[in-house]
Amino acid sequence: MPSRSSASMFRTTAICMAALCATLAIAASPAATDATEEWSSWRGPSQNGVSPATGLLSEWTVDGPGQLWRAELIGRSTPVVFDGRVCANGRAGEGVEMRETVACWDAASGDLLWQRFYSVYNTTVPFTRVGWGSIAGDPETGNVYVLNIDGHFSALDPHGNTVWEIRLYEDFGRASGYGGRTSTPVIDEGRVLLGIIANSWGPFGPPRHRYYAFDKHDGSVIWTSNPTTENVKDRNTQAVPIVTEIDGQRLMIGGAADGWIYALQARTGALVWRFQLSKRGINVSVVEQDGIVYAAHSEENLDEGVLGRVVAIDGRGEGDITRTHELWRATEVPIGFGSPLLHDGTLYVLDNSANLIAFDASTGTQRWEQNIGNVGKSSPVWADGKIYATEVNGTFVILRPGADSAEVLDSERVEMPDGRHAEIYGSPAIAYGRIFFTTEAGIFAIGDGSVPAVPAPLATQARPIAPVGAEPATLTVVPADVNADPGQAIDFEVRAFDASGNLIGTRTAEWSLQGLTGDVDGDGHFVADANAGSQAGHLVATIGELTARARIRVTGSLPYSEDFTSGQRPGYWIGGGRFNTAELEGEPVLQKPQSPSGIHRHVAFTGRDSATGVTVQVDLYGTQEGRRRPDGGVVNSGYTLDLAGNHQRLEIRSWASELRMMQRAPFAWEMHTWYTVKLRVDQEADRAVIRAKVWQRGTPEPADWTLEVEDPFPVRNGAPGIYGYSPVDIYYDNYKVTVNE
Repeated sequence: MPSRSSASMFRTTAICMAALCATLAIAASPAATDATEEWSSWRGPSQNGVSPATGLLSEWTVDGPGQLWRAELIGRSTPVVFDGRVCANGRAGEGVEMRETVACWDAASGDLLWQRFYSVYNTTVPFTRVGWGSIAGDPETGNVYVLNIDGHFSALDPHGNTVWEIRLYEDFGRASGYGGRTSTPVIDEGRVLLGIIANSWGPFGPPRHRYYAFDKHDGSVIWTSNPTTENVKDRNTQAVPIVTEIDGQRLMIGGAADGWIYALQARTGALVWRFQLSKRGINVSVVEQDGIVYAAHSEENLDEGVLGRVVAIDGRGEGDITRTHELWRATEVPIGFGSPLLHDGTLYVLDNSANLIAFDASTGTQRWEQNIGNVGKSSPVWADGKIYATEVNGTFVILRPGADSAEVLDSERVEMPDGRHAEIYGSPAIAYGRIFFTTEAGIFAIGDGSVPAVPAPLATQARPIAPVGAEPATLTVVPADVNADPGQAIDFEVRAFDASGNLIGTRTAEWSLQGLTGDVDGDGHFVADANAGSQAGHLVATIGELTARARIRVTGSLPYSEDFTSGQRPGYWIGGGRFNTAELEGEPVLQKPQSPSGIHRHVAFTGRDSATGVTVQVDLYGTQEGRRRPDGGVVNSGYTLDLAGNHQRLEIRSWASELRMMQRAPFAWEMHTWYTVKLRVDQEADRAVIRAKVWQRGTPEPADWTLEVEDPFPVRNGAPGIYGYSPVDIYYDNYKVTVNE
């Protein structure tokens, strides 16, 4: 791993006396940067696109004056800059080597500090949209938090090592659609806040935009919140919430996939207020100042047949404040992706056609409009009396805003080696007297290289507590959502909060189980019944009139089988769309009918993402209406076996939209006939070997595999499941998961 420059050298681990280390660091480096001058979150230190930096450049030239360095990266997100590092995610490789990547560079020199690569699987997002959401940096631990395009969610330490990781798709039902819009984690106190669109198990079965708070140290779930009341209008949204204080409450405020803006208590997830803004999903983050929340969208409005609106909302409300707390609106302003910039009484927005528009923040009166290109996707940034903005067609613009107009100081075009424009979706990030941004042609650092890049000291964020004598108003059970094994012991605790969401402390509660078999004692020590196999239910804590629940999903040990004789789909399965039970030829089976609307392709995950070295098998029965025939199969460790009805072939793949290691073979699938499909994945030192076969049920199993493929960039583990694409009905029976011999 390349060595770090002097700007961040004192972050490396060393064995020495604390006093001597501190003396050497002070002698070797200038005074540390203030943390407010770094850019650890995608919208900056104040979550409004404003940097306090001064002395920044007003013009530069690509690969010329003003450019300090350019590093290799194909990126479309906004970098984070803290701890002397600039870190970003993106995509890398060609063919079988196509993967998602996360890397950190020395902010001063551009030297690569570390880089991680991730195989992409169980998603239909295309390669060009990989790395959409930004990563988050934590100035307290030095960690970065990454949500990959396929739902892999992880914390990486300052050296790029995994602290913890979760597969949100397999274990929480997080949707991953073709559009690729991915939310960005938000660090707040000891929590990592994240909004995802998911359909899980039990009450979380219907697809909703839900919010999760994870412990940033170990990845355990601190709270879950399900504020939406209807199915999402758009499963492909990316709005990132902010955290702010309004009237003594610490609130997480953000737009959701159902068109509403939600304000939740950041420490409990309790809903405080909601505001309906759009008929469809919201992709734009809000900004807040002095209790006023500014939001925008580019979808159809609720009360008039035009697209787009900017609104100011009084954030000091409760309940549904749609009709009572709107302060002003500007209509027919399509702000679909770029989040607002708020500075010194002016709200700046970049519309879908790359028009930068300035509004009076108190009245909504438009002050001026300045075009900077053709397509606006990013969010403008203010620093040093200037606005820095990017445009999709390779344009980086520096403007000086005035009361009635804006002066374009510089406009540069970043190009690819073949001369076409390099796409720019991310926004600028400012720290250490430098401006950083990612493009299709690399990650750039521009500015004055003579300014030292001295990181701010890592510092603990204060955790306020409730006043002495405060009465509990809300309880949470931690961990709040658990995937467990039969017989596993888990310790739960109850946390009490006052009416403003401030922590009072832990409390002793009465415990009970709903839908679970196991034992729980008075201290919250729970042991799942080792003989009950797979199950899902709730652990309930009660203190007086207050209750709180933890969700517990237990998945049994292997071998596992399901013949659906119970007449019900197992309640612990994750996702699955419209999979349900039915009768076929007088026998109970699993059915996947066509969806009344939307997509027909779904996966039902039956186990944990930790599964590896297993074989998955199921009986499959397809139907036909006219020319319409289904696809069906199984999923195993991130690989899908797809028996395709219309194409009359068998296919092994891991990434549906790119088919990076795909292999196919012709197979004559006769409809209205039972077949058995079998997928085995073996993990070897430097590869995975994936084998598949299909045969008509009731006939001898073939000795040879129909398909066999090697993956040199293997997916090492993943949940088993059942796959189906059902423009017409498809049926399943005799599902099995076994450990490879």
